[in-house]
Amino acid sequence: MKDTYPEPGTRANTAAGSRARADRQGARFLLHKLRRLGWARRGLLIEAVLWLAIAKLALFVVPFSKLARRMGTIVPPIPAPADDTSSEHADIAREVGWAVTRAARHAPFTAVCLPQAMAARLMLHRRGVSSVLHFGASTGGQKPLEAHAWLDAAGVEVTGYPVARRFTEIACFV
Repeated sequence: MKDTYPEPGTRANTAAGSRARADRQGARFLLHKLRRLGWARRGLLIEAVLWLAIAKLALFVVPFSKLARRMGTIVPPIPAPADDTSSEHADIAREVGWAVTRAARHAPFTAVCLPQAMAARLMLHRRGVSSVLHFGASTGGQKPLEAHAWLDAAGVEVTGYPVARRFTEIACFV
């Protein structure tokens, strides 16, 4: 059986070439933007990508019941804690949220809400900032059950925001 390839200049060949060209240009643009960042933010982005990969791998390999034991104390839904933390902690939470959401957007793998919340929580913990990891669920939508995770720290909405109204908070880790 002979392989067939599109002739040069045909629509199929041109479309594939323009996609590859767009991917290369997109990568160059991202590298250019990364070079414009300061060293501290570059390091934060690299750390975020690593923690996102670890969180994604852990969710794939380790049963959730074992992961849950390491995430903190599970409690019923609680209102957002009073903002009695320092502005330094709020600044750290904002920076970590920025890094995790940007890293998730551009990572070569899909990192949805739970890996983002887990990665941000670990990054904040390393910096001495406490956080609350919320879990919510929704029924009756396009899927029989949908879940969502979001994280707050120091009065800052770190990841997973805005939370859609259809999600009801069912538990959180403190």
